[in-house]
Amino acid sequence: MSQLRATKPGLLVCIAICIFIFLYLRSPAPEEAEEVPASPGAVECGFYPDELCSALFQGKEAAPQIAKFCKNPQTGILAYLHTPGNCSRISQGLHFITRPLSAEEGNFSLAYIITIHKELTMFVQLLRAIYVPQNVYCIHVDEKAPKKYKSVVQRLVDCFENIFISKRQKVVHAGLTRLQADINCMKELVHSKFQWNYVINLCGQDFPIKTNKEIIHYIRSKWNDKNITPGVIHPPNIKSKASQSHPEPSPEGNVSPNKRFKHEPPHNLTMYFGSAYYILTRKFVQFILTDARAKDMLQWSKDIHSPEQHYWVTLNRLKDAPGATPDAGWEGNIRATKRRTEEGSIHDGCRGHYVQDTCVYGLGDLPWIIKSPSLFANQFEPSTDPLVVTCLERRHRLQALRQAEVPVEPHWRFQQETCFNKKLTQ
Repeated sequence: MSQLRATKPGLLVCIAICIFIFLYLRSPAPEEAEEVPASPGAVECGFYPDELCSALFQGKEAAPQIAKFCKNPQTGILAYLHTPGNCSRISQGLHFITRPLSAEEGNFSLAYIITIHKELTMFVQLLRAIYVPQNVYCIHVDEKAPKKYKSVVQRLVDCFENIFISKRQKVVHAGLTRLQADINCMKELVHSKFQWNYVINLCGQDFPIKTNKEIIHYIRSKWNDKNITPGVIHPPNIKSKASQSHPEPSPEGNVSPNKRFKHEPPHNLTMYFGSAYYILTRKFVQFILTDARAKDMLQWSKDIHSPEQHYWVTLNRLKDAPGATPDAGWEGNIRATKRRTEEGSIHDGCRGHYVQDTCVYGLGDLPWIIKSPSLFANQFEPSTDPLVVTCLERRHRLQALRQAEVPVEPHWRFQQETCFNKKLTQ
């Protein structure tokens, strides 16, 4: 017992020294402490999102503490979808716009086809950015997506009468299934109870640059009753690739080594090459689903490479197709994309990183994106840099509400929280 009493003071001294060393190591150096803002309630991020985003849109670099504290997406998005609650709570908590923002928009409805397979938070951000109750939305979820991903998307969709999930299938890159996913949605859209004027297709890595009202103005002013399918007659370096047989890969990813060349396209159609993304009139969609040339073209496309880059633009060049643009070229500001091959001419370089020669946007790309005349931008990867989409989303919502001709509901506004990972309000 006496030995224990003798060692006790030494033990206490040791503990005190350890605590002191721990606190000393945890304390920031003077220069580091100066970087942390002292404003009450702004310790975690240091900047309000709108101030931060405004600086980024002006081309100013983010300070080191922003990279440290503000690189997480809004966890509240998925929290609303994973916790019990009714649809009203989900709609309001996720800031969905629940009324037409103007009479003009209420009388001109759009249909959207969105193909997704990953980046669940990004999908919710995209959907709520383009959502208005007078539009209709068909969501194609890749059959390969995880079960939990599908169930969360289904839960969100079930809260909205004008959003539905189409027949699922496994989508194979550059195969017919990508084209078929759009056609599946079109079949359901033309039979839905919702009337719509145009259909626009998007993927889960797109995001709008223009508001719903601005999209309508663009269509009406530049393309009234016309389809937008940017493209040209096959360039020589593309034609051989398109005409060569490329059978649809199996679910395992194997491709049959078939090197034969296909016969000429049906009905002596002149083949065009263009964008897989479009804005189409309702009458043209009905034509696609019923015309013999369109059906035969779809059958012929089963074993060509990336048929979605040929199908829409080829059929829209037919003079008797509804809303056709036989003499059009690459016109149509649908998507702003930075391609590696266009660096130095169309754009000044990618500030994020390239994936298969397409830029995945970084923060430094924001000034270029918002100056683009395009309606949408591609491509984004929030898991790499969530602040890019967060800033675009806040800017987009502010623009939409400024243009509103109806009283703005409080829940349509994003909170002015000081950090992007704000906890849910209980």
